Amino acid sequence: MKNKVMLVLIVLVLGLSLVLSGCNTQTELTKVKVSEVTHSIFYAPQYAALTQGFFKEEGLEIELTNGAGADKVMTGVLSGQVDIGFAGPEASVYVYNEGKEDHSVVFAQLTNGDGTFLMGRKSDTQFKWSDLEGKTVIGGRKGGMPAIVLQYVLSKNGLTNGKDVFIDTTMQFAAMPGAFMGGQGDYVIIFEPTASSMEKEGKAYIVASLGKDSGEIPYTAYFTKKSTIEKNPELIQKFTNAIYKGQRWVANHSPEEIAKAIKPQFPEEKDEILVSSVKRYKEQNSWKTDPVLNEKDFYLLQQIIKDAGELNKIAPYKNVVTTRFAEKSVQDIK
Repeated sequence: MKNKVMLVLIVLVLGLSLVLSGCNTQTELTKVKVSEVTHSIFYAPQYAALTQGFFKEEGLEIELTNGAGADKVMTGVLSGQVDIGFAGPEASVYVYNEGKEDHSVVFAQLTNGDGTFLMGRKSDTQFKWSDLEGKTVIGGRKGGMPAIVLQYVLSKNGLTNGKDVFIDTTMQFAAMPGAFMGGQGDYVIIFEPTASSMEKEGKAYIVASLGKDSGEIPYTAYFTKKSTIEKNPELIQKFTNAIYKGQRWVANHSPEEIAKAIKPQFPEEKDEILVSSVKRYKEQNSWKTDPVLNEKDFYLLQQIIKDAGELNKIAPYKNVVTTRFAEKSVQDIK
């Protein structure tokens, strides 16, 4: 009798072990290394996808790092240090035009326009772009989207870089707030939540929105190597699905709800700063409602870059962008 009881216990333990083993297999996540150009509330749909579990729903575990610049993000992608890069599409255009065989391909767009704000040393509710005449604006890295869009907006307002106004492109974005507060430049362009924090502390004041004044531009997108898409399209599809879910979630929730959802990504930021930052971006339509990068927008972006003197030739849309994953996400996720 004793032996029979022991045998039953052994069978039960073995059965339980098999069940648990099967559960572990089912919930095992695929790790994906992602490098973002900077850490900003501007990327709220991405953070919502993380905190609301949309990546996990797709079987993915995201390892997110701050690349601190599109050039560094692209280096990480091309070297294989990260799987997916998140920066301006211009980075992929530059790489393609250099003739690299295994170049990067853009597969999903997140933001709908510029996310920076022009900040001055004094509050100015009557600011006009013509006020920048004879001034220096700290504008980020040469060839980067912030500096390029700034130049585009200046041009739209009749100002020429290097003649009417000077854009300082000698520093990376992370160094710009400190440089401005240290006395460099007359104006600076800054992402949220840094812009609101500087304003609350009385160190600088938002006088204009680059997003409002530049209009819709494919500002930030996801890309990976061509070989990665060829070898692992399932991973790219799952990633795009999660991003689209994040975009849908943000579109259907209030600034307060979004701020609460992304708080884990900005644990040291005050709630009021998070809410005001999200509200600014939501009001100016900063986020795409789907991840499809349209052809006309891609060519508009390149024309802006070319006009800024940073592009010698236009890269073909079909070679640098794929919409197959974004279109499938929109089709399948309801």
